[in-house]
Amino acid sequence: MNKLVKTLREAMELAGLKDGMSISFHHHLRNGDRVLNMVLETAAQMGLKDLTVQASSIFDVHAPLVGHIQSGVVTAIETDYMSGSVARAVSEGVLKKPVRFRSHGGRPEAIASGRVRIDVAFIAAPCCDAMGNINGVEGRAACGSLGYAFADALYAGKVIAVTDNLAPYPVSPVSIDETLVDYVVVVDCIGDPAGIVSGTTRITRDPVGLKIARDAARVIEHSGLLQDGFSFQTGAGGASLAVTQYLAPVMREKGIVGSFGLGGITGYMVDMLNDGCFRSLLDVQCFDLKAVASLRENPNHQEISAMRYASPGSKSSAVDSLDVVILGATEMDVDFNVNVHTDSNGYIIGGSGGHSDTAAGAKLTMIVAPLFRARLPIVTDRVTTVSTPGSTVDVLVTQRGIAVNPAKPQLAGALKDAGLSVVPIEALRDLAERFTGKPEKLRHGNRVVGEVEYRDGRVLDRIYNVEG
Repeated sequence: MNKLVKTLREAMELAGLKDGMSISFHHHLRNGDRVLNMVLETAAQMGLKDLTVQASSIFDVHAPLVGHIQSGVVTAIETDYMSGSVARAVSEGVLKKPVRFRSHGGRPEAIASGRVRIDVAFIAAPCCDAMGNINGVEGRAACGSLGYAFADALYAGKVIAVTDNLAPYPVSPVSIDETLVDYVVVVDCIGDPAGIVSGTTRITRDPVGLKIARDAARVIEHSGLLQDGFSFQTGAGGASLAVTQYLAPVMREKGIVGSFGLGGITGYMVDMLNDGCFRSLLDVQCFDLKAVASLRENPNHQEISAMRYASPGSKSSAVDSLDVVILGATEMDVDFNVNVHTDSNGYIIGGSGGHSDTAAGAKLTMIVAPLFRARLPIVTDRVTTVSTPGSTVDVLVTQRGIAVNPAKPQLAGALKDAGLSVVPIEALRDLAERFTGKPEKLRHGNRVVGEVEYRDGRVLDRIYNVEG
């Protein structure tokens, strides 16, 4: 059997790609990705139309996608996250069909259940052999874990591995194996390492962010959850990362050894693993070079699929065993609903990613955010877009106080007893508005440009076009 084909176009023709089909991509190459653009340019040259792009995330590097929408090559997008010029164009109505936003757990569930059909999956492969054995820890475009590509490889009608590093058979280690891959294509470059990882994801040095992080660590310390077997996830934002700076010394002082760190893994989580704070890391995507190296070298740093990470359709997933998750927010309302999809002007700027998944699974879901940003309050009467339901959010930590969901009175009591400044969320809203004034109600168009699907498949909210 010969899976190696000479060109991307040949592979797409062999896979039977036709008008109206659905094609998928994973986002581990992030803003360095060249595969999605390469595939769509080839599709345009082939004269294909009416394609649905199933991409786990879309970044500014994918700006050429706008032109393919305008020419009719692409007529639908389903994704977990969207930013940059594509998000701006979609917000202004360039796409006729609403974008379907899912979570990182909801996406593989939709694929595995058959609600989402992928005709051809394109796997960006940092290291691949001629039979399609793939890993993400070797090669010039090494990105680490390939967790978001597993569902695509398992359930797509055809799978094409696209690599710039053809290695001798058999590749080892293997993330996605040859039994799932139909064709292998070698190209000059699948991604720019400068955009794949930042080299170092940095803890904030901002005094406000550091105070928020310090208080967040104290919330964890006094929550009753910080004991042997503790499990933890934090995002890659500066304030979220700073929580690890304050939490690790507490764990060492108390002799606490956690069970696992979860999610998108950074070098700071690697340090906690190496220092004995955790027994293992469960990694669905690497955020920096230190995490890539650790995944390659440390057997206690494990690659996991998005299904194992957060799918509500799996028999179990790691988020179901999660004690604490630290998350960010664009805005939050007095009912603890969180928005991470749109900005104050209604433009799409992101997406849930694992936000709503981890919030649903964790015993303690904490939002860390300044009281206001750019003269806009973080707490509002009603968020512009509901990304994560307030029923799954427990605590908001700001530099001016901590709000606890009224559904958690025992937690509020424990934090007050520890001397933390616990206030009603309405008080934080009022305090912020004394600095910023009350924001004007957002005006938007009447056309739906995005639908926010919760991890169980129901529509949480709709995003409307931005009026010029």
